[in-house]
This record gives sequence, C-alpha cells and structure tokens, in this order.
Amino acid sequence: MLLHIQKSSKGIWGVLDRCKSFAYFHVSSQRCSDALSPANILYPLEPNISVGARDLQQRVPSEFQKKKSDIDFIIAKVQVGSSEDEVFQSLLQDPVCNSIQLSHDLVYKLLQRFKDDWKSALGVFRWAESLSGFKHTPDLYDILIDTLGKTKQLVKMRGMLEEMKEARLVTLDTVAKAMRRFAGAGQWENAVRIFDDLETYGLEKNTESMNVLLDTLCKEKKVEKARQMYLELKSHIAPNANTFNMFIHGWCKVNKIDEAHWTLEEMKGYGHRPCVISYSTIILFYCHRCNFNKVYELLDEMDAQGCPANVITYTTIMCSLTKSEEFEEALQIAERMKSAGYEPDTLFYNCLIHTLGRAGKVREAIHVFEVEMPSKSVLPNTSTYNSMIAMYCRRAREEKAMKLLEEMQKSEHCKPDVQTYYPLLKSCFRTGKTDYDLSNLLDEMINKHHLSLDISTYSLLIHGLCRANKCDWAYQLFEKMISQDIKPRYLTCQLLLDEFKQKNMDGVADRIEGIMKKL
Repeated sequence: MLLHIQKSSKGIWGVLDRCKSFAYFHVSSQRCSDALSPANILYPLEPNISVGARDLQQRVPSEFQKKKSDIDFIIAKVQVGSSEDEVFQSLLQDPVCNSIQLSHDLVYKLLQRFKDDWKSALGVFRWAESLSGFKHTPDLYDILIDTLGKTKQLVKMRGMLEEMKEARLVTLDTVAKAMRRFAGAGQWENAVRIFDDLETYGLEKNTESMNVLLDTLCKEKKVEKARQMYLELKSHIAPNANTFNMFIHGWCKVNKIDEAHWTLEEMKGYGHRPCVISYSTIILFYCHRCNFNKVYELLDEMDAQGCPANVITYTTIMCSLTKSEEFEEALQIAERMKSAGYEPDTLFYNCLIHTLGRAGKVREAIHVFEVEMPSKSVLPNTSTYNSMIAMYCRRAREEKAMKLLEEMQKSEHCKPDVQTYYPLLKSCFRTGKTDYDLSNLLDEMINKHHLSLDISTYSLLIHGLCRANKCDWAYQLFEKMISQDIKPRYLTCQLLLDEFKQKNMDGVADRIEGIMKKL
C-alpha cells in the first residue's frame, strides 16, 4: 500500500494532512518504523509524490547521502523496530559495514545509542562479535545486560549472563546490574539465586558481594527480605558501615523511619560510627515529607556528633526546599553552607542556578553561571547547561537558549542529552514553530548526537503535534514508540484515538484501541 505524501501550506512537516481515508494512511508497524528512520523523520520529501515505504528510505537529500562517520553509517543501516536477527543480517550483508574497523569505543557508543532499543542493540552486538578479530569486553556485555533488563527482556538477559559465565567474563558489576533488573521486575527470587550461585560465576561471597544483594533488595523496597538474608549471612560474612547505610536507606524508602534511627544505634554497636551518608539519608527522608524542622534538628545533631554536613547534604536540602517553592529558605541554606567554609561543587551550583531561576532571579542565575563558577574554576556539566536552557525557555528567551546549546555542543566537557532538548522542543510548540525549527532540533538529537527519544519526549511530541493539527506525524511517532517496545501512556493513546475518530479514520482508531487494551 502506498503513502500519499503532500507538503502542506504550513511547511515541510505537513505530510498526510489531506488524506481522507484509511486507504491512503494505513501503515503497518514495520513500515511505520521504516518511514521513521533518521533520514525520513528529519528531512522533507518532495511534494505530490506517491511512494512506498521502501522508497521513503531512498528519497533523501544529498546532505544526508554525503559521507558519514562510521557510527552514523551503521546507525542509518539499522532498521529500528526489526528483530535482532534482521538487524544482524542487515549489517552482516552490507560490504561497507563489514569494511569498518571496529573498536571497543565504537561498539560502546552504538550500544549506548540503542540503550532503549534492545532489538537493535542485540543485533549490533551479535554483528560485532561475528567479525574476525573482535571480542567483546565485560563492560560491553554489561551495557547489553542492562539494556535487556531495562526493557524487561529477562529471559534474554539470563541467557546473556550464562554466555558471560561460559567465557568467564562476569564481574561484580555484571551481577549488580542483573540483580537490580530482576528485582526491578518483581523477580527478587532470581536476584537471590544469582547470589547463591556466585561461585559458579567465579566470584566470591564476601562483604562486598553481600552488600550488592542487600542494596538491590533495599532499593526495590524488599527491606524485610534483605534483613532476613543479612541475619542468615552475618555469622560468616561481617557487615561494614556500607551495610548499615544500605539498611538506613531501605527503611527510609519504605517509610519506616524508626527502624532507620534504630539502625543508626545498631551501627554504633558494631563499632561503626555513623557518617555523613547515614545522617544525610535520614535528612532526605524528612526533606521528601517537607518536615524541615526535623532536617534542621539533624543538622544540629550532626555538628554535635562531630560529623558536620557536607556539600551533598546542603545541596539535597536546598533542592528539596526549592521543590517545595521555599525559595528564600533554599537560598539561606546556600549561604549557611558557604559560611561553614565549604567550597561549592558543580552539583551545588546546578541546584543554585535552578533555585534562582525558579525564584525569578534570572540575573543572579546568569551571574553564577558566567562569573562565579569560572572564578571558582568549577566546570559546568550537562545538567548546568540544562538548567540554564530551561530557565531561558521558561522566560521565552529561546535565542539565548540556542546560543547555550551551541556553546554546549562545542564544549569538551559535556554534550547535550535528551533533557537538554526537552524545553527547546516544548518552546517550538508554544511558539508555533513546528516545521523547520522542530525538524532541526530532532535532526540534531537523532543524527548528530545519536540520542534515543524516551517516553517523556515521545509524549511531548505526540501531544504537541496533535494540538498543532499534525496528527498524522504524531501517529507515525506513536508507531515508532510501539516498534521500540516503549509503552505509551494511556492519555497519549486516548488523545490520538479521539483525533482519528474525528477524522473518521476507523482503521487507525481500531489499531490504537487494540494497543490500549494491552496497556
């Protein structure tokens, strides 16, 4: 079936606007993913052309066809949404791909690029290992283990773990990632089983590995189970300060603050003095509940115990006050820290800039970024730029935000991430610039910086495009989400469903309703 593509009077992204029936618009999920390859998402097609999905990939401007870097060429070859075997075969049968000199750094970047797309990641991984002379390192395996776990491909993750075991490549980092992903999927028994089988992986059961298990269970709110495991193990594996700090964090996570305070006392009984981490964890608990009186009491107790708060503690409190819109109090905490003689770090400055921006003190925020940080030789990171860009976008100063983006792209210390672009994309919808500006930003994200769109960005784009009466483009992005196994939000599905019902496009509406039933 053909896609009837027309350029609307509003700009290059007005595709499919005049389609009156489902016959012109129906696209299978595979074809939709083809049409949404980087070349086709980010470059306009000629007007009044009827083309098939395969032709869409070939009709790209000369700018895209010029010589690409190795990573760009491989990414362009990968068909997002295909099975891992189709990705593998596509790369294996391409003579240009197979002439590329692979390095561990290149494969690392590819796996990072597809960290939210397990099919492409696994296909690339298998292709790389098939090439003569290339062997995956443990850290490359670990990235894939994490990707498979994050996308709930737990059977494949287990198989990859066994593969690593046969090659004796399993490290404690590998085990930590696998345990966390099992526990996160509700399979905490499998996390415990990995610990029980540690010797078969060539690893030792000791305090460090025990802490990995306990930390995993505590972070997934299985603190009672962690406590039970600890009581069974402590007779032959000695706890250390980290063990108790993990329990303090776990009890706080499940809202059992009395147990957290009791653990502080137990810690002392084992000869371990509570440290700034111990107290800061409990402070964070009270911050989340906006109980700042308790926070200040604990700050005083830390001083009395000879364990004064550090930069991280003060930054945590300041961020929480800002979240509660207690801006002046947050700025007072910043002054208290400076008065205590602590030198601010990048994370502190990031929070301070965010606080100043939220408080409407834009000049002060700019002064911190442009004057104070350089004078202290504190380098900005991606989050610093993100805070400044978000502040400018909230104030409708998009030109300033774009200049910062350009500066960031030239920086040797940090590069943009998805969060960098989020406020900029949002500004495009607010200002109605949903043609050239929006396409340029997406071009940079996908083709220049090789960023994968997350669910928040997809949702922003789909909702914004629907409001801009570009529902067909929104639907293509929706199909791309599905092909990448990113589960859409119910509200997003409902919005699209309503739009296509109004257009009497029953085929698309039925497709969306089918997806909604599976959510």
